[in-house]
Amino acid sequence: MTGVPGIEDLQAYDAEHLWHPYSSMTRPSPAYPVESASGVRLRLRRDGTPVEVVDAMSSWWCAIHGYAVPELDAAAVDQLGRMSHVMFGGLTHEPAVRLAAQLIALAPGPELQKVFFADSGSVSVEVAMKMAWQAHARDASGTTSRPSLRRTKFFTIRGGYHGDTFSPMSVTDPEGGMHSLYAGFLPAHVFADQPPAAGLPWDEWRDATTRLFEQHAAEIAAVIIEPVLQGAGGMHVYEPAAAAHLAALAREHGALVIFDEIATGFGRTGSLWATDQVGVVPDILCVGKALTGGYLSLAAVLTTTAVAEAVDASPAGAMMHGPTFMANPLACAIASASLDLLAGYDLASRIDGIHRALDRGLAAARDLAPVRDVRTLGAVGVVELAGPVDVARVTSAALDRGVWVRPFRNLVYTMPPFVSTEEDLATITTAIVESVEEVHGR
Repeated sequence: MTGVPGIEDLQAYDAEHLWHPYSSMTRPSPAYPVESASGVRLRLRRDGTPVEVVDAMSSWWCAIHGYAVPELDAAAVDQLGRMSHVMFGGLTHEPAVRLAAQLIALAPGPELQKVFFADSGSVSVEVAMKMAWQAHARDASGTTSRPSLRRTKFFTIRGGYHGDTFSPMSVTDPEGGMHSLYAGFLPAHVFADQPPAAGLPWDEWRDATTRLFEQHAAEIAAVIIEPVLQGAGGMHVYEPAAAAHLAALAREHGALVIFDEIATGFGRTGSLWATDQVGVVPDILCVGKALTGGYLSLAAVLTTTAVAEAVDASPAGAMMHGPTFMANPLACAIASASLDLLAGYDLASRIDGIHRALDRGLAAARDLAPVRDVRTLGAVGVVELAGPVDVARVTSAALDRGVWVRPFRNLVYTMPPFVSTEEDLATITTAIVESVEEVHGR
């Protein structure tokens, strides 16, 4: 093959040569060619035929404003006329400074004054964990002559997911999570049981978790959790008070608090930050996904002056991380425009409208025998089956109804763009309910 494949060859070439996320290379699942996207719709080809479908996934939760957004397109064009990239070592630029100022202003508490830009959500968790370890890297006398080996573990809860790179994998559920294959290869951290679902009693969980933490308190550098909603680990919703309890344990015993808001930030759970529902300002906050509105990969780690000072007091004397594309100007400019756009929404009202539409539209799934649970939180709707989803067939059935969904494990879910209309949301929820019924029965 000497040239670029035509559209008629695209899927075959893809199946032969391209690896997709969580996919077999030798037994690939179907991958539908997307030709363009605008608003909340993807224009793709299916069996060679062009079709237009509503994107129920916001491209894995990041395209909150939809596609071909004029304000974000304009920001990209303007920044391209200046520079697309410049190294951040020893240099700075207006897009990074402006974006940092916006994030600090939006942060869940005034304590979060320091910003470290990273390439992706997973890398931001790597950075957060390194920050926490370095903040404790001193000997018992408080000097920085050598790192302490005392606080080398992280405390978290089962059911979580924090990314696919090395350190985030180590705090993702080691048994039920996507990275259980690597058990024994990854560092061993301390996992409490998953908190009960929202609305259920959690006293027994609280007491057991407290005992477990106290057994390991001297080893713990930080607690790391997704507050209120565990995303890719299973779309589990739990009580904000349980997250607050974990933060209180950390602070009682001298550990730091890391909240991973990569999936939950920027309004997805019904408040600007899931942290707002917890009522605790973390020491370190990870943000990503929706940060650029889905245009480019970018994440950020916000932390306090106290943590920054502790990191600088470590033997290294600096934060030992520096991605090549750190604070990429193009990504920062688009992210800044995305946050401007978000600020123009009546966000609470918009998310409440999405929530009510999802709650109403998915309710019929409760009558289906294969369905174990239906739950909604903010702009998140989940249909949980009693057994594994037939991903290929449910995806195909939803496409028949004009909707793109990407189920996983036993979940068919939606995180629609914030610009979705009532009609869009009705199309999404009807497609989900009918597709589950068609494939898995009544």
